[in-house]
Amino acid sequence: MSTAPSPVVDTTAESPEPRSGVDRFFEITRRRSTVGAEVRGGVVTFVTMAYIVILNPIILSGGIDVDGSSLGFTQVAAVTALTAGVMTVLFGLVTRLPFAFAAGLGINSFLAVSVVGQVTWAEAMGLVVINGLIIVLLAATGLRRMIFDAVPVQLKLAITVGIGLFIAFIGFVDAGFVTTTGASSPPIGLGVDGSVATVPTLVFVFTLLLTGILVARKVKGGILIGLVTGTVLAVVVEAIWNIGPKFTDDGVNPGGWGLSVPELPASLVSIPDLSLIGQVSFGSFERIGVLAALMLVFTLVFTNFFDAMGTMTGLSKEAGVADAKGDFPRLKSALIVEGVGAVAGGYASASSNTVFIESGAGIGEGARTGLANVVTGGLFLVAMFFTPLVSIVPTEVAAAALVIVGALMMAQIRFIDFSEFSVLLPVFLAVTVMPLTYSIANGIGAGFISWVIVRSLSGKAKEISPLLWIVAAGFVLYFARGPLEALLAA
Repeated sequence: MSTAPSPVVDTTAESPEPRSGVDRFFEITRRRSTVGAEVRGGVVTFVTMAYIVILNPIILSGGIDVDGSSLGFTQVAAVTALTAGVMTVLFGLVTRLPFAFAAGLGINSFLAVSVVGQVTWAEAMGLVVINGLIIVLLAATGLRRMIFDAVPVQLKLAITVGIGLFIAFIGFVDAGFVTTTGASSPPIGLGVDGSVATVPTLVFVFTLLLTGILVARKVKGGILIGLVTGTVLAVVVEAIWNIGPKFTDDGVNPGGWGLSVPELPASLVSIPDLSLIGQVSFGSFERIGVLAALMLVFTLVFTNFFDAMGTMTGLSKEAGVADAKGDFPRLKSALIVEGVGAVAGGYASASSNTVFIESGAGIGEGARTGLANVVTGGLFLVAMFFTPLVSIVPTEVAAAALVIVGALMMAQIRFIDFSEFSVLLPVFLAVTVMPLTYSIANGIGAGFISWVIVRSLSGKAKEISPLLWIVAAGFVLYFARGPLEALLAA
């Protein structure tokens, strides 16, 4: 594997003959891949994403709705694994692309923090279902594709680079390498009081360097080897020093493991509780009014729509399946299935399911087709019964893979022409706003708005698609949604 971006696959050129029906269906040989590379990539993607089976229940079960009710942790864990597995396999079979699905972190946090204070959990999930149906409609009618095509290639490349920085930043934060200082300046710092002072963070550093060496030496399975080695080291370290979790009933343990403690569980198997499936209501329009409910749906659609568009753009570039304009095979089908993920996630009370940027870890391992998704999805379905085992991999180890993939995606920046400042500024904003605000949609919005304003007032108005103007105006409303919601509430 090379640290340079993968070349675009020329499907018109002469390719080796497929070796089997599976090969022909997934176009494995045609994309210069192998079954072994797809399996490794699928496993790596799962290992990197497995934390969502633990983190999504933590986020959703912590939200108390307007009736004082909450979702059960074990029930959310079960439906999280189920929907991730089903949607990942479905996407792989329909699109033949290695983009895995799971509950989107932006939307689940929005639901738990902002939405359920106004409605019940069932009503909140009803809004998620409506959001998904709108996205499916936009994709089926071709409007979502039109918006995708209206985005200039420079911004599409900027989105890829921005996502690279974003997932690397996520990795640094998850590992405790970058932490909040609690002060106004500087807002973030290195480790604990400016030092890499905890054992979990040292395990992250070790895993990062080891994986980096393996990738630089083009070792097959380098990322997977790094993840497995880092996890084994973490288990040994925990067994010797009994470090424990960062967050305990007695307070905060600064030197503890971030999300899951790497220790062998007492029980490896648990029966999944799927009782949350179908617990959906559309009574929010009556409870808080049509306008207020529509504003919540608008926020969900914008976040879902552009997070997914940006993620798929970046992943397709990294996988080498995108053309010069950023389009990739079966784009319309991909956009429709992504909308179905929102519907399925809402119906199962797992929150909207969408493409995960961690899929880049599997792509970095060699995944190029939907067969990798079948592997990843299958492991998620198995994980429903082995939730305790999934939690062995600490976030500090998984974070190392995210930083490696972020570095790989950064390489796309060399294809952007920075000779015009009217291109440089929007690209810069798109790239930097994503990690600094912890939102792909925010970065895309900053890039879109600045592109249409700066380019048009620089004499390039005729080159801007009218549809891009409309989307930029929509982002203005998106960024101003807080005051607008307050106005509607008044």
